[in-house]
This record gives sequence, C-alpha cells and structure tokens, in this order.
Amino acid sequence: MLTKSEIYEATVCDYTAEGQGIAKVEGCAVFVPNAIFGERCRIRIERAQKTWAAGKIVEILEKSPHRVNRECEVAKLCGGCDFWHMDYAEESRLKADRVRQALNRIGGENLEEVPILPAPTCQSYRNKAQYPVAQRKGKAYAGFFRAGTHQVVENRRCLILPEEMDQVKDAVIDYVDQFRVSVYDETTGKGLLRHIYVRKGVVSGQILVCLSVNGRKLPHVPELLNRLQKIPGFTTLVLTVNQKQGNAVLGEEFITLFGPGYIEDTLCNLNFRLSPRSFYQINHHQAQRLYQAAIEQAQITKADTVLDLYCGVGTISLAMAAAAGKVIGVEVIPQAVEDAKDNARRNGIENAEFFCGDAGKAALELEAKGIRADVAVVDPPRKGLNADTIEALHRMSPRRIVYVSCDPATLARDVALLKEKGYRLQNALAVDLFPRCAHIETIVCLSKLADTHIEMEIDPEELNTITAKVSPTNLTPEREAAIREAFQYYGLI
Repeated sequence: MLTKSEIYEATVCDYTAEGQGIAKVEGCAVFVPNAIFGERCRIRIERAQKTWAAGKIVEILEKSPHRVNRECEVAKLCGGCDFWHMDYAEESRLKADRVRQALNRIGGENLEEVPILPAPTCQSYRNKAQYPVAQRKGKAYAGFFRAGTHQVVENRRCLILPEEMDQVKDAVIDYVDQFRVSVYDETTGKGLLRHIYVRKGVVSGQILVCLSVNGRKLPHVPELLNRLQKIPGFTTLVLTVNQKQGNAVLGEEFITLFGPGYIEDTLCNLNFRLSPRSFYQINHHQAQRLYQAAIEQAQITKADTVLDLYCGVGTISLAMAAAAGKVIGVEVIPQAVEDAKDNARRNGIENAEFFCGDAGKAALELEAKGIRADVAVVDPPRKGLNADTIEALHRMSPRRIVYVSCDPATLARDVALLKEKGYRLQNALAVDLFPRCAHIETIVCLSKLADTHIEMEIDPEELNTITAKVSPTNLTPEREAAIREAFQYYGLI
C-alpha cells in the first residue's frame, strides 16, 4: 500500500474512462488528473487504498509532445471539460481506444482498433448550456460545477459554447443583481433562481432561454426581456418549475413568458421543433455525421419497418423515413413525443408514427400486437438498455440493430447480452460529439445470424469437407454473400 503525501516517480501508461492518467507504482494503480500517456512524472499521493491510489502531478520529468498550454483560464477547476492540457490528436486517440477496450473487455470482442470521426472544431460547438447559479458576498454568478462537487466555478467565457450563450448568462445575472432576485441555496432549499438553461438552433440562429426556479413566478419580467432582446437570436423565454431537492435542472411544469416556448432548427435537411425537454444532440455538425452513419449501417429498404427506441424529437426516425416503408418511434417524455409528431407534420412525412412510453415495455406491447421490426435503432441514455428492451428486441428479431451510445461500458455490456440472443457485432465507429470533454458517442451495428437462413450443426471431423468457395449457380449474389458470412462466422473459411 502506498503512503499518503509521499512522492513517487512513475510513467503514465493508460487512461481511465474519464480521461485521467493511470500510472503503476509498486504494482498499485495511481489515478492522476491532467496527465498524458507516456509522461514520466513525480506524483504526490493524495489518497491511498490497498489496490489503488489518487495522485497529483508535482513535476513532469519527461513531457509528452501532445501537451499544450490550456486555452481555458478555469480548465483546472471547472468540471465541464477534461482535455485542455493535451492536443486534439491525443484526445481523439484515447477516446477511440476507450471504445475498443470496452468492447473487447466487456463485450467479448477482439477488435484491433475502432475508427473515430473527430470533430472539425473544439470551440463554440455546443448548442445547449445549463449554468448553475450561486451567490458570493451578495453578488450572483454562474458557471459550472467543479468536478465531483456542487461548488460553482465562475466562468466568464466558456470556449465550447457560442458567445451568445454567455451573453444570456451575463444578462440574467445582471438582472438578478439589479432586482435582488434570490438565488437558490441547496442546503436550505430557499431562494428562487436555480439554473440558467440556454439552447441555440445552429442553422436557425434562434435562442431559447429557460430559467429553472424554485417557484412559479419571476419578478420584473419586462426588465429581463429588455436585456435578453438585445442578444441576437433570442426567441423565447420559459420558466420551469423545480421545487424538488436534488440536482435535476428541469422540473415537470413549463410556463412560457415570451415567444412560442420552443425554437426550430434544421438537421439532416429536416426541420425540427425543440422544447426545453427535447433530446437533441449537442453538436450539430457531428450529429449529422452520426445519423448519416446510422442510416448507412441500417441498410433500410422500402419494404422495411424501422423501430426507433428512445427516439427523442424524432431526429433519427424522420431521417430514416425516406428510405423505409414505415418508421415507429418510442419515447418516454410526452413533450418530446408531441414535438416528434409535429416534426413529422412540418416535414410532410406520413410514414412515421410515435408513441409515448417506456422503450422496453412499449416494444413488448408492439411485439404482442404482431408488429415486427426489420431494423431496430436504439439510442438509450447513459445507463443503456433495460431487460425489457433486450427481451423485446429478442422477440422481434430484427435482422439488424443499430445502437447509438453515449457510454462505451454500457454499450459493451449490451452488445454481450445481444450476442447471447443470436446477434453479432458487425462494426463499430466512434464519433466525437464532445471535444475537450471525456464523453464519446459510439455507433455499432449488430446483425442477426439468422439473416442467412442457415442452421448448421457441423462435426469437427467434417470441417475438411467444407470448401472455401460457395458458387452454386442457383444462388443470387446476395444469397452467396450471406452464406459466406455465415461460414466466416463459424470459422469455416
């Protein structure tokens, strides 16, 4: 066991899922923030356990060529970003390798690499921000939580956000200070303003402002609107009533104070209406690349019924509708379902329908009614698929499952579970929607071996009778390819 406060020399040999460096000291794994693979450092032990320790760099003895000066002035304190200390090439490499390691270790795969689509820019790419509000010496301020705490770190200019979002934040804080609007205190449960939520349509330029409040009214609304209307693109102001303890930003009730209560944006040549609770990928450019990859991997035909679980406002559903015979979307948030239906109408799409409900239970109900999906698309929250969803997919037996994930570990777990149901991983692609942050989006395609319509029980002694060439003249090229795929899966060719 290492000694707390002792300084050790070690080389960073790997990364954690959160992007911290890992060094090995006397057989113990030491987790070191702001470290880069290959660097030799002097590390002070901050916390010591039997099998692991947490450390802090005291001195870098051998610096990585990937180390750069931080552009963000609060990068060391703010918990929003993780990688301002390294160049983007190393960040992309570690993210792709994180996906590969998860699929191999948890998913039972043997991948040599996972390709990644890096982002074209690391700045001003986010279309949504959620600023917690705090108070110090009678003055309000907003920023982001320090990692692992609810301590708000003030950030004058967040580089991964468009400037208009910080302008909204500054306008609201100025209004709060001038009119002495109370700020929510987690310890007492008192105070009005909790969070400043901002969403921007990248194509439309429209801005939605939603204030999370511990009440139902806001004082001096005209004066607040006067400030917000000076910001280019400001379109609507909404209150969300959040009177519960905890760290949730949005409440269950929304009160529109100005504008329509939503904004619009264009994605994949489709127009979408976005309310405060609508799920919408935060990186517009990379989301389009992600959805295009999903469509390509799905290999949809006009004869296909596509089931889109966790469909949000229908972005993937409607993008796939042009290629499919029918698309069915399922989403648990009622407001998002209404937005999805409206988005289908506004885009003139008639072969898509949407249902509100838990993904797994709704899929099981559809299966019980005899509805079968030829292709399934799942884009679950970070916790991944639940048991009902896995079972529903097994019963429906779509020939292909396209899985979009924001967590490599739960993705890999679900890949292993779906393999037990007769699926196999065809390919995996990492897409970086979160430059400078530890999160990584992944898209995988799983296919049902039953696509080949072959059931084989082969004795090992018969393997030498299987030729490496499948060429009966009565087979179509597609059929021959399917049989080859099955032979390869069983290791016969």
